Amino acid sequence: MHGGMRRGRRAGFMAIVLIAGLVAGASVFSPLSVEGLQAPAEEPVTVGVRVVAPFVILQEDGSYSGLTVELWEHLADELGLETHFEERELDALFTGLEDGSLFASASALTITSEREERVDFSHPFFVTGLGIAVQHRPAGLWQAALSLVSLDFLWVTSLLMGLLLFWGLLVWIFERAENQEEFGGTPVEGIGSGFWWAAVTMTTVGYGDKSPRSLGGRVVGFVWMFTAIIVISFFTASIASSLTVTQLDSRVSGPQDLPHVSVGGLANSAALEYLAAENIRTTSYPTLNEGLAAVAAGELDAFVHDAPILRYLTREDFRGEVRVLPGTFVEQYYGIALPLGSEWRSQINRVLLDRLASEEWERAQRRYFGEDR
Repeated sequence: MHGGMRRGRRAGFMAIVLIAGLVAGASVFSPLSVEGLQAPAEEPVTVGVRVVAPFVILQEDGSYSGLTVELWEHLADELGLETHFEERELDALFTGLEDGSLFASASALTITSEREERVDFSHPFFVTGLGIAVQHRPAGLWQAALSLVSLDFLWVTSLLMGLLLFWGLLVWIFERAENQEEFGGTPVEGIGSGFWWAAVTMTTVGYGDKSPRSLGGRVVGFVWMFTAIIVISFFTASIASSLTVTQLDSRVSGPQDLPHVSVGGLANSAALEYLAAENIRTTSYPTLNEGLAAVAAGELDAFVHDAPILRYLTREDFRGEVRVLPGTFVEQYYGIALPLGSEWRSQINRVLLDRLASEEWERAQRRYFGEDR
């Protein structure tokens, strides 16, 4: 009897060892590889895209290229994912993740707190900011004429006249007694002669019809000749700057002007959310091209969107019609959107960070943007 019990216990122990061995063997062939990566998906995964050059570009043969597309293709290769791209509207990129019809969404998607409530995002792969597109107004005869009556131009010329009057008055004080022939007459006539002398001296014309003869007058003339070299350079630069600013004026010089002009934005975009939060009345447009076309036609004073996208589109499709103001405001972070709780997120982030630190990523950015980011 005891032998039967021993044999029973021995058989039970062997069964436990056999089950443990089977479990250990199964773990070797489990969905996790030795590197901790999930096994490649058995079927192609569907990734939502939205054409936003230069991040997603639709080619003539129906395929997609662009900075984000290249990034995703690298991630897919590293993770063993076969990808099928499906073009969708902006909001559908998020609803597709919520209803399970999309594996991921990869475009130029800004990470916002509102979107984080609906989906998960990868680490940011691109940092930029909002930009402002305005109508390009090339300089012409009418713009040049308007510049002559601008406040900046009038202020600069008034200051110049005042300076000439000061030195003309100063030389007249010294010359009125000893040089009646050239600076004599009534005070108005004498000061007028001094003004004329200061002007021709500053411009180095030097007609020679009037010149100081007294010691004090010649000291004034000596100081003014050297001072005038600096003054004429300063006023030339100031007047040129005034003319240029007037010719390029579009009523918008930065975000501080947006509440006072007509503004457009892309429907459902992060830029539109920002404008609404700032209580800036905005007209929404279904596409960027329609919004920029409205700016080119003078229907809008400004169109607000992500700066690198605006610069790319204006350079490619609206050259000479629309320009983007220098600088950015309100930082934007682009990420790849995934379903909430996606088991692929950590793996995508690991491969993503490796890619962002590579020279290939730097070359890809230069290829699409050059130095214009």
